[in-house]
Amino acid sequence: MMSSDIQIVLPEILLSVYAMAALIGAVYTGKDRLAAPLTWLTALVMALLAVMIAGGEGAREGFNGMVVDDAYARFAKVAILLSAGAVLVVGTEAMARRGLLKFEYPILIALSVVGMMVMVSAGDLIALYMGLELQSLALYVVASLNRDSVKSTEAGMKYFVLGALSSGLMLYGASLVYGYSGTTLFGGIIGAANDGHVGMGLLIGLTFVLSGMAFKVSAVPFHMWTPDVYEGAPTPVTAFFATAPKLAAMGLFARVMFDAFGNAVADWQQIVAFLALLSMFLGAIAAIGQTNIKRLMAYSSISHMGFALLGLAAGTEFGVQAMLIYMAIYLTMNIGTFAFILSMERDGKPVTDIASMKLYSRAEPMKAAAMLILMFSLAGVPPMVGFFGKYAVLNAAVQSGLTWLAVAGVIASVIGAFYYLRIVFFMYFGDEGEGVQTPMAPAAWAALMGSAAIMVLGAINLFGIEGAAAAAAAALVN
Repeated sequence: MMSSDIQIVLPEILLSVYAMAALIGAVYTGKDRLAAPLTWLTALVMALLAVMIAGGEGAREGFNGMVVDDAYARFAKVAILLSAGAVLVVGTEAMARRGLLKFEYPILIALSVVGMMVMVSAGDLIALYMGLELQSLALYVVASLNRDSVKSTEAGMKYFVLGALSSGLMLYGASLVYGYSGTTLFGGIIGAANDGHVGMGLLIGLTFVLSGMAFKVSAVPFHMWTPDVYEGAPTPVTAFFATAPKLAAMGLFARVMFDAFGNAVADWQQIVAFLALLSMFLGAIAAIGQTNIKRLMAYSSISHMGFALLGLAAGTEFGVQAMLIYMAIYLTMNIGTFAFILSMERDGKPVTDIASMKLYSRAEPMKAAAMLILMFSLAGVPPMVGFFGKYAVLNAAVQSGLTWLAVAGVIASVIGAFYYLRIVFFMYFGDEGEGVQTPMAPAAWAALMGSAAIMVLGAINLFGIEGAAAAAAAALVN
């Protein structure tokens, strides 16, 4: 029994052992001198683990149902590992250029990824909380990595305080769920729903658990930390916040909704639809007045999480599939976009003002074209892949009878297109400003161009993501 349990969590164990060994090795062999090779090595380990996980088949449970290994967990883990590794590689040179590349950085990222992997394969409220806190504790430190910056310290403190609040909400909700269902296992909780509904006490517990998870995906009204943390944290750290943790939180969201409360879709569908509606519109409207590109991407993230929740609100297998497709596309777009943002500088100092990109296309036509493609894809303009992601979640909502929510999503998408197209306008038209330089390491350049190419070429068959997402959704819902 124990050997089969260990096999299920072997990737998490291997990554944890690697992180601890790397920590000991870095401390005893010169600390920051090894930061750059350690970062690349961590990305390589993550890529190898992703290949290892992708080769898995079937569905298994371990530790008496506390951990689940199925197609859904494997899809999420592979995406988390690949995106985290990509962000590490893309941000290495930028971190080193600004004197922020410390040996703790890749180790903390690795430990947070372990927490994310536990989150998406949790089959129990206790395992869920363990994964969530392991991820969060590492990210609190990473957010305030730049100790010489007041904004970075403030970002870490805000994330910590509000994260503690969300953890409290989730724990309170979990205690109510346990009290009214008599178990912390998702398989036992789902049996507490009778005739498609749960009792009032269990429903209140579910609401508190949802509130805690909504904080992690930065859904309105639990989004208040996002703009300040995105702006204050070092840009490579912001890139990480905008990618892997979002997928992990959304994966956890779906896992809890369907594995623990799948018999009461009618009860939680209204809550998720409300979160999606508020997130889509606040993210779209609040980003219009932003002049800092990192804050703009924060509100963009809030809006995109609203669209992902739109698929989840459908409460169907197709809705989960649409959400997974959307998140995979979202990760790709953000990796490319942040590869550009973290290279923005003037006279050796980082620049985040959108206006500094005026007539950028004259100096760097190829990079400007790649950014144009990514902005169009983020806005959902066909035939970019971002359009197909939005179409998938909107279609799922319509098929589930949430036509009003789909219409609201279309309106929010049209509003949000304004601030993406404004960046394109600045790059190609308008008056020439002070300008911005974008020195890029080969890895960052490859990420920018590669993600832009995927946004165009992916329209053919989505590179097979659709089939993998369908298998993952079927494993979760059925």
